Amino acid sequence: MSCFTKVSVHPDGGAYEILVGADLIHASGEKIASVLGRRRLFVITDENIAGLYKSQLESSLTEAGHEVTTIVVAPGEGSKDFRSLEQVLGELLRQGVTRSCAVVAFGGGVVGDLAGFAASVILRGIDYVQIPTTLLSQVDSSVGGKTAVNTNLGKNLVGTFYQPKLVLVDLGLLKSLPMRELRAGYGEVVKYGLLGDAPLFEWLEVNGGDVLRVDAEACRHVITECCQNKAQIVSKDEREQDSRLLLNLGHTFGHAMEADLGYDSRLLHGEAVAIGSIIALETSVRLGFCEAPVPARVRRHFQSLGLPVRPPKLEGHRWVPEKLLKHMARDKKVVGKKQILILVRSIGTAFVYEGATREIIRQSWEECLGGE
Repeated sequence: MSCFTKVSVHPDGGAYEILVGADLIHASGEKIASVLGRRRLFVITDENIAGLYKSQLESSLTEAGHEVTTIVVAPGEGSKDFRSLEQVLGELLRQGVTRSCAVVAFGGGVVGDLAGFAASVILRGIDYVQIPTTLLSQVDSSVGGKTAVNTNLGKNLVGTFYQPKLVLVDLGLLKSLPMRELRAGYGEVVKYGLLGDAPLFEWLEVNGGDVLRVDAEACRHVITECCQNKAQIVSKDEREQDSRLLLNLGHTFGHAMEADLGYDSRLLHGEAVAIGSIIALETSVRLGFCEAPVPARVRRHFQSLGLPVRPPKLEGHRWVPEKLLKHMARDKKVVGKKQILILVRSIGTAFVYEGATREIIRQSWEECLGGE
């Protein structure tokens, strides 16, 4: 019996548990049965994860008495769109999905968002479980019930708030991740330290290398800490009307860069969040909210572990502040014509700022792009 850590989430949309531990994939059938009973389960995953772990998950689920059907989508951000959503919904219907069935989202953030969205709208909503397979999805996107697809006008603009019934975080799944994916997930990890948990950031300055080496205890500690942080916020503000906005630190700038590249693999989401966090911190300095050593400290930490701190120079692409401003204007957090930014006063003290003018944001882009 594997040892696991439990984190409880209590949003208005329904309480559930996050289980963090080693080898949970082999216990997943019984863990799901203990919450949902024995059901017909539709596993939604991508080609990469299917090639590595599909048979292990299916064995655990069938041995626990579940009937299993697996739907495989292409890997990458390109699958987080209406076309892929329609394909998944069509396959669910062709396979005879009923309201007594449940979806198992088995993959990273793209699969989790796509599968969760499909579960929220098929037959007006069926239960689903998250089994995240990347560091980014384990610390962030699998928790909190945000589901969405991208459009050509922006990231995550069409979606639902729909909570899972259970989240199973298997630490062993991280061992198959490429270093670039681990670093991208680490960008979301650092976010939690910056927005409200200074001791976590201090711990990361000492132990961040162990996380990227997938040390079991380091990963268990940091994933549990991040999940606890997010659980506290989501339990108070499920629908992002107040404190949950803080979780968007780095994302408003980051999403604009992702949109500018058409959501392709030249810039991963977590990389964009890391860069966006630096831009937000530098904006905080320019507006007089925090001291210059704050972004310098975070920049040093990112660079020491190989994370990007400014938009990358890419062949055939030029970053243009005016275009990035247009992407930001379509952000979900725009209220009226006000651009909402998450800024900081110090490490661990973030706040919602509604006074960002177009000129302030333009200066932020121009400063980070330098001579681009």
